[in-house]
Amino acid sequence: QVQLVESGGGLVQAGGSLRLSCAASGRTFSNYEMGWFRQAPGKEREFVAAISGSGRITYYADFVKGRFTISRDNAKNTVYLQMNSLQPEDTAVYYCAARSYGLGYRETRRGDEYDYWGQGTQVTVSS
Repeated sequence: QVQLVESGGGLVQAGGSLRLSCAASGRTFSNYEMGWFRQAPGKEREFVAAISGSGRITYYADFVKGRFTISRDNAKNTVYLQMNSLQPEDTAVYYCAARSYGLGYRETRRGDEYDYWGQGTQVTVSS
């Protein structure tokens, strides 16, 4: 029902910035919470950030420490992840994901509660 396409990854030096984008198909984008996850080689997938359908609620993994900002533009069916002060440990494939929910909203950091996933975009940070 939903197709997600990430872009904006690349190679940067430590301390640099990248802005990831995730473009979604369909006309019901605002009904979905959007999340960013990442996975480094040999590591498990981990939650990075999420934003509610309206954009009024955002929450982050502790390791972000104010460096990353998630946002969305529902008119453009796009969610963003602004990543500043990047460090080598941020190197990973970053995935965009979407989940729907009913009347009861709650925050989640679980990947298995997301319904749709993009193909991922590689972020590499050199030291």
